[in-house]
Amino acid sequence: MTPLQIFTGLASYFTLLLGVGYFTAKKSGDSGYFLGNKQSIWWMVALGMLSDSMSGVSFISVPGAVVNVNFSYMQVVFGYFVGYLIISYILLPLYYKRNLTSIYEYLEQRFGAAEQKTGAFFFVISRLLGSAGRLFLTAIILQKFLFDPWGVPFALTVSIIILLILAYTFKGGIGTLVFTDALQSTFLIGGLLVCFSLIYFSPELSDHSLSFLFWKSSSYTTIFNWDYFSSSYFGKHFIGGIFLCVAMTGLDQNMMQKNLSCRSLKDAQKNMLMTAFIVVLVNIVFLSLGVLMIEFLSAKGTLESTIAQGTDYIFPSIALNHLGTVGGIAFVLGLSAATFSSADSVLTTLTTSTYFDLLHIHKSNVISEEQRLKRRQIFHIVFAFLLWLSIMGFYKFSSGAIIDVVLQMANYTYGPLLGLFAFGIISKKKLNPIGMITVSVIVPVICWYLGKNEYVSSLIGLSPLEWEYKFGYELLLINGILSSLGYWFVSVISKRF
Repeated sequence: MTPLQIFTGLASYFTLLLGVGYFTAKKSGDSGYFLGNKQSIWWMVALGMLSDSMSGVSFISVPGAVVNVNFSYMQVVFGYFVGYLIISYILLPLYYKRNLTSIYEYLEQRFGAAEQKTGAFFFVISRLLGSAGRLFLTAIILQKFLFDPWGVPFALTVSIIILLILAYTFKGGIGTLVFTDALQSTFLIGGLLVCFSLIYFSPELSDHSLSFLFWKSSSYTTIFNWDYFSSSYFGKHFIGGIFLCVAMTGLDQNMMQKNLSCRSLKDAQKNMLMTAFIVVLVNIVFLSLGVLMIEFLSAKGTLESTIAQGTDYIFPSIALNHLGTVGGIAFVLGLSAATFSSADSVLTTLTTSTYFDLLHIHKSNVISEEQRLKRRQIFHIVFAFLLWLSIMGFYKFSSGAIIDVVLQMANYTYGPLLGLFAFGIISKKKLNPIGMITVSVIVPVICWYLGKNEYVSSLIGLSPLEWEYKFGYELLLINGILSSLGYWFVSVISKRF
């Protein structure tokens, strides 16, 4: 597939998004920007949440990671399913009962402004870095197959992508994103199925691709890992998946804002349950695609040379070099849909959290509607620039499969959020702001050390841990528990003094 064909597909795709953005952004005031005037259709929100939760990381990294970890990622996905149930029946009723626009307003109502700002701060850091990691992966693929042949530097590639995202999200907010994300999920699923079918029925797999015995006998389809010391042990992945979902979806303004735009709690719950089933099914297809790709490259005799480039390059290498124009365009559109859905919404939700949680602009009676609009737009642009800086940071420092980088970061940055909400729901105690901030800083550093991070070990002057046990995604739960216990401790101490 030529760079010109890739460019044509992308240009057509963005033209469509710009058209949707233009028509849905008309007369979008605060209510329309932040909550879509509470008129979002639940099944459209559910469809849009697929691309928002999957992202380009899933589109590329999950199939490619099958080479190293087989189907073990499904253990995490099963945990996600339970996490969606917790969000549906515990968190969503809490948010709707309190009529929230930003979910961190709950922390203000329960504790105070300091706790609200702390929760929002951890969200801003977590979501900014997570979205940067997701968008980086797409940018690096487009750079390799489209912009490098034209001599375009990576920094300019990222700038073009972010400017295009700004173009269709700048005015409309959530009202626009509900429509564009649903559209992008359709492209994600369509691109995935087209590529899957082209590989499945390719001449290279004609002898065995339709055989059930092939799937049953493949060494890459193992789901469960019962090695307790392994980081992918079933219990670690399953429990970690539950709390990754609760933290990265239920306690994440980026994911919850569209849910809060539904007409009622019942609609929001239907949306969440539908999302749970779709995510499980789509991940099964992703992992199955990974097995197909391994067999496809083995048949061609290029498996080792392709893996040597990195597992994140397996899918794009096959789609853009072996599946013809149809497969290449399907891949580019699917990847773009998965990635831009996550990236475009983050600009709106980071703006929301800054507007409501960090600066409390919505409470001011002296700011006109025109001034509110101007400040919203300034925040939107500032976060676009910060997203650009974060992506350039990934470009310079990251290595390995990006899905591992993104989920590992969540182990540390979402822990205090998980602890704050758990403490607020379970306990009736108040918090001392200074003690709360201290715990929120110290506990993630402790967990980073437990995770055998050599940089933190040297920073705090301790030798790296040498025990055999390897933490997986359950480190997020430990982070949350330690944070919650720390909040309880400082609440007791501050009450005594």
